[in-house]
Amino acid sequence: MTGTWPARLLAPAVLAAALLAACSPSGGESPAEAPRSVKVVTIAMRTLDTGLIATGRLVAREEVAVSTQLAGYQVASVAADQGAAVQEGEVLAQLDGTLLDADIAQRQAAVQQAEAAFEKASQDAERGERLKGTGALPQESIEARRLAARTAEAALAQAKAALDALTIRRDLLTIRAPVAGRVLSRSVRPGDISAPGNVMFRIAAGGEVELDAEIPERGIGLLSVGQAAEVELQSGARIAGSVRLVGAEIDRDTRLGRARVILPVRDDLRPGGFATAVFAPSDEAVATVNEGAVRYSADGASIMLVGEGDRVATVHIKVGRRSGGYIEILEGPAPGARVLLGAQGFVLDGDQVTPVNADAESPR
Repeated sequence: MTGTWPARLLAPAVLAAALLAACSPSGGESPAEAPRSVKVVTIAMRTLDTGLIATGRLVAREEVAVSTQLAGYQVASVAADQGAAVQEGEVLAQLDGTLLDADIAQRQAAVQQAEAAFEKASQDAERGERLKGTGALPQESIEARRLAARTAEAALAQAKAALDALTIRRDLLTIRAPVAGRVLSRSVRPGDISAPGNVMFRIAAGGEVELDAEIPERGIGLLSVGQAAEVELQSGARIAGSVRLVGAEIDRDTRLGRARVILPVRDDLRPGGFATAVFAPSDEAVATVNEGAVRYSADGASIMLVGEGDRVATVHIKVGRRSGGYIEILEGPAPGARVLLGAQGFVLDGDQVTPVNADAESPR
């Protein structure tokens, strides 16, 4: 039995070898790996339901503080009170100018004296010029008269400047409304002593009041400038308004953003009051994609586009509002483009995939 196998043992071995040969690929090569099956969704035009309810306080759209530049003057009278509607330039208060009037009279007399001195000096200088070269008056005297005339002219200018300063001060004794609007508060009384920086009145410019609404972080992206809103006051009154401004930041402690809703001018709108806003959804169709297709990194938002030959490529996008599981695409591929839905971590740029349409699935 040395060097040979018995026939009854050789037959099973030959059969097993034949079976292995039949199951193995020809040439000893491994089979090609099939493309990974992935879900894809399509970028499409949709109307986002961005309805949102928020609360906040009524504030003046533009609040103007009124004070004086003068110090040490007594308030003689107050002409406007809280709640009053005032016009630009209207008198709000008057400071007592009795002492200032006396100073002005003194400065006016000083100007008159300076004018007389300048007139005399000018005449002396003119006579000196006429006598120049005749020998009747030394050249030194002529020069002295010229200098005296210039000095008198400077003294007159100084006196007039001092008088002008007092005249301006006298005009500032009258406190006027810098803008037309509604007086929100008055903190000055007759008999008070003026001091620069002390606010005497607060005015809502144009009488315009708006709602400073607090918006949850998840909802701030649903709002846009010009979007309609209905504001309900504590009295039950409902007022139509529109979004004037959407805040650029989120408070890191409260996780709230802010939006300003401008309202029509009404007497029952009082800054400081509490109100509720219901923001109307926009009916404009925008480019959107399933939010499960968007991934975020330090470089911003991106999607994996399924392009020609079913190969994928990362594309950075700029996103906007969110609603119902969809995200608005402000900058990125056009509607109709196919985008990988989930599983981005298992696919690399350039990989070929087998797309499986998942548009019919509910967005997550």
